[in-house]
Amino acid sequence: MTHALACLPEQLAAEMRGHPAIRSKLAIAGATRGLGLSAASAGRPGDDAAALPTAEGYDLIAGEGFIPAFVEDDPWFAGWCAVMVNLSDIAAMGGRASALVDQVWAPDAEAAAPLLKGLADASAAYGVPLVGGHTNFAAPARGLAASVFGKARKLITSFDARPGELLIAAIDPRGAYRNFDNFCAALEAPPERLRADLEILPTLAEAGLVRAGKDISQGGIAGTALMLAECSGVGIDIDLAAIAPPPGVSLARWMRSFPSYGFLLSVAPEAANAVCARFAARSLEARAIGRVTSGSALTFRHGPQQALFWDHATTPYLGLGGSHA
Repeated sequence: MTHALACLPEQLAAEMRGHPAIRSKLAIAGATRGLGLSAASAGRPGDDAAALPTAEGYDLIAGEGFIPAFVEDDPWFAGWCAVMVNLSDIAAMGGRASALVDQVWAPDAEAAAPLLKGLADASAAYGVPLVGGHTNFAAPARGLAASVFGKARKLITSFDARPGELLIAAIDPRGAYRNFDNFCAALEAPPERLRADLEILPTLAEAGLVRAGKDISQGGIAGTALMLAECSGVGIDIDLAAIAPPPGVSLARWMRSFPSYGFLLSVAPEAANAVCARFAARSLEARAIGRVTSGSALTFRHGPQQALFWDHATTPYLGLGGSHA
């Protein structure tokens, strides 16, 4: 693919290291230190959702808060995203969502209306009910957060990637940028497709084809791969030539983009074709974009050229201490 030829690994690595979308995750370490949490704490912080063992499998819980500028720029879409990203977190764990609660702040009911409409529209589209929450119509500005509950029989976690596995990116490319670096492929999709596409993840977990992965979140492919590597105590070598941005999208922007449907999965080589076929059957792109390695270095590669993006042993990213810490 010719796109990477104009973006050398060293240049891309430097750009990604300094970008706010990547660096914003560094704040997680301060929050977890303040709470006295580590990857060994209950629910295993660092994963996409907290997993609490039950007799049947696991209860899952996750939550998302939204940047005020995002909420003000497009409040309806912020409400939609509050549902969408939470459901992705549950799917990324190999789970199925069962319910959501929301927290909405606004100066009055009129200002809150588009937030509430976005929440309700997405809840209906994905078929997951909103069952309550908290509302304040006397706040100085609009604010939004939401939490989700779900269940899993078998888990996909951030802590189980192993050297020698392939890094597979599964993304729905049938979309466009809505605002900032948010690439949305959900708004024109029929509800059946949205629901069935998320169902791929728990079926992969239950079939024993995938045990490690994350949804591609803020920070895009680059930041999500770094979080997966640090939690699992491994390195990852990303082949830039294997990444296929949508037409007209630069490689640099795609590497930091937040897709509405996107997952990074660490998969044994012998299972890779079967995993990719599950996504391809639903017209979703899934391909190997790199390999999990021993050590702690995330590298970008294009042909013979290779550059260090991040070494999480030298510079912790989430600062939680992974499963091998």
